[in-house]
Amino acid sequence: MPEPIEDVTYHDEDWYAEDLADRHFVGCTFHRVDLTEATSRGASFSACTFGDVRFNVSRHTDSAFTRCTFIRCNLFEAEFTGCKFVGSTFDRCDLRPLTVTGGDWSFVTLSGADLRGTRFTGVRMRETDLAGANLTGATVSGSDLSGVHWRAARLSGADLRGSDLTGLDPAVVQRAGTIVDVVQAMALAQALGFDVRG
Repeated sequence: MPEPIEDVTYHDEDWYAEDLADRHFVGCTFHRVDLTEATSRGASFSACTFGDVRFNVSRHTDSAFTRCTFIRCNLFEAEFTGCKFVGSTFDRCDLRPLTVTGGDWSFVTLSGADLRGTRFTGVRMRETDLAGANLTGATVSGSDLSGVHWRAARLSGADLRGSDLTGLDPAVVQRAGTIVDVVQAMALAQALGFDVRG
């Protein structure tokens, strides 16, 4: 792996379609950097800050964005496969329509985020903060959602089948039309105090 790039600030740079494979950034700041259609495989960003960065239509595989902060970034049609975002925070970002497959998004802050129509499949999202997030029509399937902070989240029409909903209190979310499987339905009914019998 190349030597890490540490504590560098990048301003107003055009990295359109840049190949970021195996690059390693630590504590760097990216401000108004254009990463439209950029790709990464095995790249690592640790404790970096991204402000007004365009990730539009970018593709990332087996890369890590750990303990990073994303402020007013645009992730239109971005795709992340097998990536780690542990401990990262998204603040006023455009996240639609984001596609995430596999990887670890545990302890990520997405409170109040507009996640309508996004797709998270097979993702580890333990203790992620989704309080007040809008997941209307989103797909969050086959994922570990244990310990997620759900208060005031909007789940209308969201497909949660196959995900671990441990800790989801149906009374604190908007849930009309939320799609769940039979096992999940039983657990949610018990969470509401029902005595489920065969």
